[in-house]
Amino acid sequence: MSDSEDEAAERQYKIVLVGEQQVGKTAIALRYATNVYSKNYSPTTGVDFYLKRTTVAANKNCALKLWDISGKAMQGRMLDKYIFGADAVMLVYDVTNTASFESLEDWLETARVCLVGAERRPSMALVANKIDLEHLRCIKSDRHHKFAQDHGLLTYAVSAKTGEGVNLCMQKISADLLGIRLSKQEQEQQQTVVRAEIVKYRESDLPRPVQTSNASMVCSVM
Repeated sequence: MSDSEDEAAERQYKIVLVGEQQVGKTAIALRYATNVYSKNYSPTTGVDFYLKRTTVAANKNCALKLWDISGKAMQGRMLDKYIFGADAVMLVYDVTNTASFESLEDWLETARVCLVGAERRPSMALVANKIDLEHLRCIKSDRHHKFAQDHGLLTYAVSAKTGEGVNLCMQKISADLLGIRLSKQEQEQQQTVVRAEIVKYRESDLPRPVQTSNASMVCSVM
């Protein structure tokens, strides 16, 4: 096969998303596969599937098969079958939920047991979701990076709601599977422009200045 034919050939990869319920696994998969975010939460039963075709580093064609595994699968009998054959595992947690982060030890151990004997060592990624809720963050970045370093994980931070970091995360995982590194320019091309949400208040809701005896002005929120 010539170099051009090799570049045109589509590589298929199975990527599984694991973690507790309500951490946003489905939202991440849906955002990446369709660029849609839904506010309506419906827990996954068993496993849902998504397919995304993409090009990495300008000439490497990939078909990413995303397996969105239910947070309840840890207690079921099918988890090993869902994870078996995965090329990459995304350990997803919610930065505002400490329990979702602490449960990752169990998810990681289970994933590694299920993948014992794999022909190729799968990529393992730690994914912090809901970074748009920075003001509610419970898991600081240093704790995130220490966990990743201790367990040899790739590390990403995303927001399925705004789309921030999602495409870049998936492109980097794809590049890792292909054994290549993305250039700075290629990474920048995957960055999502996040638009600030403008909140419009009624005039009656705005803070009103209160006149004090010494003529200074203060704001009082009614």
